[in-house]
Amino acid sequence: MQAIIMAGGFGTRLRPITCNTPKPMAPVANKPMLEHIVNLLKQHKINDLTMLLYYQPDVIKDYFKDGKKFDVKTAYLRPESDLGTAGSVKFSQDKIKDTFIVISGDVLTDFDLTAAIEFHKRKKAIATMVLTRVANPLQFGVVITDQHGKIERFLEKPSWGEVFSDTINTGIYILDPKVFNYMPKDKSFDFSKDLFPLLLKEKKPLYGYIAEGYWRDIGNHDEYRFAHYDILDGNVAIESGGKKIKIGGKDIIVGENVEIGKAVDIDSNVILGDNVKIKNGAKISRSVIGSNVTIGEGAEVVGAIVWDNVSIGANARLKENVIGRRTSIGDRSAVQVGTIISDDCIIKSDAIVKPNLRIWPHKVIETGAILSSSLVWGEKWNKALFNATGITGLGNVEITPEFAAKIGSAYGAYIGKGAYIITSRDTHYATRMIKRAFVTGLLSAGVKVGDLGTSPVPVTRYEVGNEGEAGGVHIRQSPLDGLMIDIKFFNANGRDISLNQEKAIEQLFFREDFKRANMDEVGEITVPSRAVEYYKTGYLNTINKELLRNAKHQIVIDYSYSSASVIFPSILGELSIDVVALNAHTKTTGLIKTTEEFNNSLSQLSHIVTTLKSTAGFLIDNGAEKVFLIDEKGSIINNDAAMFIAAYLAMKANKTKDAVIAVPVYASSTIEKIAAKFKVKVKRTGTSPRSIIDASINEKVIFVGDSSGGFIFPEFQNTFDAMYAIGKIVEMLIQAKTSLSQIKKDLPKFSVLHKSVPCSWDKKGQVMRKAIEHTSGKKHELIDGVKLYFKEDWVLLIPDPDGAVFHIWAETKNPANAPKLLETYAAKIKKWQE
Repeated sequence: MQAIIMAGGFGTRLRPITCNTPKPMAPVANKPMLEHIVNLLKQHKINDLTMLLYYQPDVIKDYFKDGKKFDVKTAYLRPESDLGTAGSVKFSQDKIKDTFIVISGDVLTDFDLTAAIEFHKRKKAIATMVLTRVANPLQFGVVITDQHGKIERFLEKPSWGEVFSDTINTGIYILDPKVFNYMPKDKSFDFSKDLFPLLLKEKKPLYGYIAEGYWRDIGNHDEYRFAHYDILDGNVAIESGGKKIKIGGKDIIVGENVEIGKAVDIDSNVILGDNVKIKNGAKISRSVIGSNVTIGEGAEVVGAIVWDNVSIGANARLKENVIGRRTSIGDRSAVQVGTIISDDCIIKSDAIVKPNLRIWPHKVIETGAILSSSLVWGEKWNKALFNATGITGLGNVEITPEFAAKIGSAYGAYIGKGAYIITSRDTHYATRMIKRAFVTGLLSAGVKVGDLGTSPVPVTRYEVGNEGEAGGVHIRQSPLDGLMIDIKFFNANGRDISLNQEKAIEQLFFREDFKRANMDEVGEITVPSRAVEYYKTGYLNTINKELLRNAKHQIVIDYSYSSASVIFPSILGELSIDVVALNAHTKTTGLIKTTEEFNNSLSQLSHIVTTLKSTAGFLIDNGAEKVFLIDEKGSIINNDAAMFIAAYLAMKANKTKDAVIAVPVYASSTIEKIAAKFKVKVKRTGTSPRSIIDASINEKVIFVGDSSGGFIFPEFQNTFDAMYAIGKIVEMLIQAKTSLSQIKKDLPKFSVLHKSVPCSWDKKGQVMRKAIEHTSGKKHELIDGVKLYFKEDWVLLIPDPDGAVFHIWAETKNPANAPKLLETYAAKIKKWQE
């Protein structure tokens, strides 16, 4: 049988250890990880191999040659351009004669491929995806099969709300040659994004085989170390080579010509390569040591992966590290937990290398030095780079100037030399520091920067694209936690960048060797002097100026010290709206309110509205994206009701045919009843800001709300804008000749209950899979999470993207039944974790 091995990986996230080595050739238990794949294929009588190469192809060819040494036949192909996963396999069509298997050369697995192939043939499938179950499915494609193994649904690299199973695509495929008929020639074409959706659409026999056994995607440094620990613990069946010997009553695996001194302490979880010399009194524990390595007297090596030709000095200390080829660790030096040292480095005697650093090839650490930052770049980022709001981290702890400069360089490398980017920030001192560092990174990549300085988020979004900008960045103190800083990225249309764009920037960030501009090509900083004028002109051209000017209403606005207080008063002045302004100046600290402070601000605003007999009160958040409402009677309107009121006003004012409003999947079903009266359709969105904002792109959408103070009126711009929302709500109230309290009174009563249930990260995928299984035979939706319908009642289950919890929403026709429904599914989520 034939196999195609995908062996073109750069190993971006394994750098710097893959700077000189293609990822499939990185050693695992002292053999290239690609050799383990070849051995697995050979074990299952798959001997005719074609390797698809791209990065450093000669390294792989020189090692495997024609394959005779490994009892296989090996051929090599290298597409001239990036054809995608399926497109690259199409490139090898001339070599394929019958059913064949596609497998990645940079995973570690002991799957029973024979059983998978038999399943494929028994089902007469055109394609079979080999599947497995994992604790965290976010980085993979998740898959649902029916009871016969036929694939019903899959999604590539989902968010937590989209995770509908813990069963994932391993990237191993068994294919019938007929599948080539569905692949275009010499064009970029992907298995998960293109081929499999096409096969599903055409109802071709696409199956999934859930394999038993071990599988790990070695995608980063931690996974690389953990794969070795699994080998040492006997969790994966591979050929590690060497022979077993006893040292101090413990079995270890050693190569040829190993020399072990006196009083050496070695535990049973150790692999030693050829020609290893361990001197007296050394201690080796849970480690893999390459060939031609010398470990000095009294040295201690714990949980380390040491490549070939390394020298470790006397009394040196290594703990949970990866050490590249030909590196020298001096006497009494210490390399602390999690640090990765690449090839040909010299760590001189008595040096201390701090935890979680990255040291690139050919670096020298002088005698007695204490290294606390990486060479070439800064600290490790210990979590997923992007979350629902962009990049978020502790100010000056995780989001430091060094980090900001690095992420600015990565973003600049992604956007490209000569591109133009808008930057802005809120009024906090810390965000000014971080923005300046971020801008230096952009300039180093040759990007031109238009710096708005302090600016409300809607103004920044509105400016992006007006003068050929490729994107924008806003840096702010997080509205959710005053100790955190958010870095928000906008695309060329001012909306949040896509998941694919996030992943591309993240890849460049972790690669750490992005291209810099030449001296004469470094970017410049300009000031977009007309940004506020553009925004003001667009606002006034969209709003009904004459109606507002003639009505002469009074409103009260709490600006919350935001930069909107610098811009919005002049717009309101043009509209002749009488405004009583509170906190209408900017501050450099204390921008974020606690829950108690926020409630006190609403109470104060309520009191002023009633005292002055104003039309309404509005509290703007510091970024000027969200707005919170007080009616003319001083009642604080909760966020759900505020969204319904704004939606009602938008539908009542609408004069277009086939209009649509969009609300999150957790909003009350009452909105459909209200919309039906106006012959307006309701579109349900996911819960992330990106999903909600993207719903506004449809030209028929007249309003989008998010149940947390965010309102989008696409007639002006496709994003949250508190300033425009205020003007539009006042305009629509005047048109409708009504008040906020009257609308609130006239709308149907509704109640959606919410509860959070603890759920560990490693159980989220399992819970989602069991929730999907629970939907069998029940009416349900999978817009975001799992939503189940029971006649007029419903319950929604969504895993939190940033915390170890599940969210449950429930609504029932009889409100008294909602708590019971909520508790029923809270209990199920707890049970599904078992």
